[in-house]
Amino acid sequence: MSLAWPDLPAAQQPGWSDTDALSAATAELRTYPPLVFAGECDNLRDRLASAARGESFLLQGGDCAETFADANADAIRRRVKTILQMAVVLMYGGGLPVVKMGRMAGQFAKPRSNDDETREGVTLPAYRGDAVNAYEFTAAARAHDPQRLVRAYHTAASTLNLIRAFTTGGFADLRQVHEWNRGFTANPAHARYDAVAKEIDKAMRFMAACGADFEALRGVEFFASHEALLLDYERALTRIDSRTGKPYATSAHFVWVGERTRSLDGAHIDLAARVQNPIGVKLGPTTTPDDALALIDKLDPDRTPGRLTFITRMGAGKIRDVLPAVVEKVAGSGAQPLWITDPMHGNTFSSASGYKTRRFDDVIDEVRGFFEVHRALGTVPGGLHVELTGDDVTECMGGSDEISDAALATRYESVCDPRLNHQQSLEMAFLVAEMLGQR
Repeated sequence: MSLAWPDLPAAQQPGWSDTDALSAATAELRTYPPLVFAGECDNLRDRLASAARGESFLLQGGDCAETFADANADAIRRRVKTILQMAVVLMYGGGLPVVKMGRMAGQFAKPRSNDDETREGVTLPAYRGDAVNAYEFTAAARAHDPQRLVRAYHTAASTLNLIRAFTTGGFADLRQVHEWNRGFTANPAHARYDAVAKEIDKAMRFMAACGADFEALRGVEFFASHEALLLDYERALTRIDSRTGKPYATSAHFVWVGERTRSLDGAHIDLAARVQNPIGVKLGPTTTPDDALALIDKLDPDRTPGRLTFITRMGAGKIRDVLPAVVEKVAGSGAQPLWITDPMHGNTFSSASGYKTRRFDDVIDEVRGFFEVHRALGTVPGGLHVELTGDDVTECMGGSDEISDAALATRYESVCDPRLNHQQSLEMAFLVAEMLGQR
């Protein structure tokens, strides 16, 4: 397949003013090793095919927008720890293997509603993620700097290196992860989940009594993903696989195209169609059944199992109305993409105090609606896509710890969208585990 990129419409791209600097940055990126390998991407495609058949479940989670400052060992460890804790609960609740994937090691760019931001009469370019500009509201910080693409690569490389160390070096040991969850249920606010934790504990003791090989449970597979938004970065890291002669996006194992960039004749879908990675597409509430079929024909013409994931993000108030027709028509066509739910992006609003937030109950209700639709149609609800952090931030309202509007200011740290904190993420896992058990 040719890598001569056509001149197609490309939404949400930075306004690089220094084209020479951009050319130098992308030329430098092309000299660097791949961040992931084609064989790893193929393994993930097999895992996602299993999830699409209902034989496993995908958990995809991480920051809304990663920052260079937070790419440190402690912050990365906390995010990985949260995902591992959630996975154990989901695995027990569903009786299924859980495919673990981070929104990590590349989620350094975000689409924005407006190109500019105005504060107290001063207008500057909007913050588009650390791979483009800085969050500080100054002209120098908000300038679009192509050298940040190079820094994004190096930050992603160090993040991946640490993730691999954590997930293969004993940190992910199933026994240790279970002990972390016991600490969560010891909190009186989370007492309703204690019964499930005790059931997991009993199962662990049974495995030990049977002489289960816990050495085999000391490590886990962990895949990296991000939105393929910055085309200059993604194209520079697209490489030809020496085994097959086919192109792979080597910036991550899995990349997705967002709701704002999924135009069928646009550059983002063209890029996704060319690479061999498993890929995803966000589907918002305006998605029609014919839109979904057209995306399948464009991105997965050979109907390769595990190739295409639809990430639905429709909002708690719309998912039960919009999703059934889309899923039904896709199922009727014979295609079998992996369906997962992103219950975050359709439920964002500004609180009375002015913070961009989400209600935990709305997030959970969208997940319930997702499961209800698939149960009614006899199709597979295959995964969960969540913006979360391993820290005790106060960005989303509600949950058992009852974060109020007034409490949002206590520790609101996101540079873009609000994330579930560590406790809310674990609470979500216990609630979704119940839904998986019913599936």
